[in-house]
Amino acid sequence: MSDNNLHPISQAVRIQTPTTWQGEHSTPLYLTSSFKFEEADDMRGAFAEENDDNIYTRFSNPNVDEFVQKMVALEGAEAGFATASGMAAVFSSMFALLKQGDHLICCSSVFGSTFTIVTKYLPKYGIECTLVAADDKDAWEKAVKPNTKMIYLETPTNPQLEIIDLEWAGQLAKKHNLILNVDNCFATPLLQRPIEYGANLSVHSATKWIDGQGRVLGGVVVGDAALIREIYLFCRNTGPSLSPFNAWVLSKSLETLDVRLQRHCENALKVAQVLEEHPNVSWVKYPFLPSHPQYEIAKKQMKAGGGIVCFEIKGGLEAGKKFLNSLKMLSMTANLGDSRSIASHPASTTHSKLSEEERLSVGITPGLIRVSVGLEYVDDIIKDIVQALG
Repeated sequence: MSDNNLHPISQAVRIQTPTTWQGEHSTPLYLTSSFKFEEADDMRGAFAEENDDNIYTRFSNPNVDEFVQKMVALEGAEAGFATASGMAAVFSSMFALLKQGDHLICCSSVFGSTFTIVTKYLPKYGIECTLVAADDKDAWEKAVKPNTKMIYLETPTNPQLEIIDLEWAGQLAKKHNLILNVDNCFATPLLQRPIEYGANLSVHSATKWIDGQGRVLGGVVVGDAALIREIYLFCRNTGPSLSPFNAWVLSKSLETLDVRLQRHCENALKVAQVLEEHPNVSWVKYPFLPSHPQYEIAKKQMKAGGGIVCFEIKGGLEAGKKFLNSLKMLSMTANLGDSRSIASHPASTTHSKLSEEERLSVGITPGLIRVSVGLEYVDDIIKDIVQALG
């Protein structure tokens, strides 16, 4: 399926399932729940894992396999497994590898659903979790216990865009023999590759930048082959399978990820620069703005700043709602990474289930706005944001 002599970006374009007798240039859809065998011994061998034959789409499917192989190439990983959504990937990367009595260290600045998993559901299964601030290195070290098994983090974090030094995180995990599990959704493997810094797993919501057009759900975990094997067995039996159609869409989307992401990053930087000068904005965070607290770390481990900008509107909660209601072009929707620019208000949406104290502890202030900067002409994006701020 792949040519390892090619650059990963080229592999994302050229990796493809073997051509059928029809001679198609684009991979066909394999919309089937199961696969048949000519001989009983062939089927026996497939179940015994003596061959790579497909058995059942909950286990594997050519469209899903193609998408996974592209992600493995882009991340520089050994293996991968795709799931029905990004949260299925996050959940599986934890529950497949942790057991009762284990301890997880998690960055306190994570996506709302991830926060819920580690604080509400892990404890139900006897798995302890310690939340640590992204920028407190001493606290990360002190949080390690004899039963600690995994470190989980996002960088950049959602939605505050804090940057965690992946080289330092990799050294911490190696020192204590821990699994380093990194949510790489915001950066994508084109802007940073956590595995190069010692991460054992890299997790993605493929729904976001990978799809890039707000069409389908999907997730993927890539990393060390032995860990992916455990995740595969967990998912094979619990069933969070990626549909062949969604995998086909995501695989085709990877062919244009590089060119799309370049435009997203260019637009986002320009938007961030304009917001920094606006009188109704208290502060702006964007990884490639020199004013960002972890600017030097971002420049070290990322190729560009990504497509997300966050900022605080003066006037708090009501000002944030008024801003959203005043937008004319930008969409209000529960997504990001779309070709169309999106604005959201985390305090009243993605992190609304948290208490005000919990929100403030992870940097979710009342007037915080997150903008996923799209592919529109950048002057139109800026014009809409500025008029809404007025």
